[in-house]
Amino acid sequence: MKVIGIVGLPASGKGEFSRIAAGMGIPVVVMGDVIRDAVRAAGLPVTDENLGSVANALRKEGGMAAIAERALPAIESLNAAVVLVDGIRGDAEVDVFRDRFPGFVLIGVDAPFAIRLSRLTMRGRADDVHDAADLTNRDSREISWGLGRALAQADHLIMNEWSMKEFEQKARQLLEEIMEEPCA
Repeated sequence: MKVIGIVGLPASGKGEFSRIAAGMGIPVVVMGDVIRDAVRAAGLPVTDENLGSVANALRKEGGMAAIAERALPAIESLNAAVVLVDGIRGDAEVDVFRDRFPGFVLIGVDAPFAIRLSRLTMRGRADDVHDAADLTNRDSREISWGLGRALAQADHLIMNEWSMKEFEQKARQLLEEIMEEPCA
């Protein structure tokens, strides 16, 4: 099984990259779903604040790789040739995937702050932030989990500052190249 991970700051384009992969027939496991499920299990509404506090609590209890470890059964149950893992948030999570899946490929998705903020104000998810200060705080929280170090370890980096058509074209090309590489 070849596992491809996606890492990037909020609204950088991870979800769009995953949508493109799914459209190519690649199954996607979303690490944020692990946290959303834990928030719902605690009887809390799915807000940015609750997602952040539950994610922090899971990491405090189980270590910085706790979310990745909770995602492993979903990844392995797919029995697919290629699986994409959306939403890696730290270098400890990258370590789990590199240890568990030989040939793991990490893709960083990046976009300028102003573009990410604009996307968040238009996206309309309950957990979205709505102003620059909130996005700065969310970025800081995720960077504290090791996101910057994970992004620095990316095998490939794709900038998402173009049109959706251009981003999709670059994402498809990169995925096709990765799928052609032999598994380790």
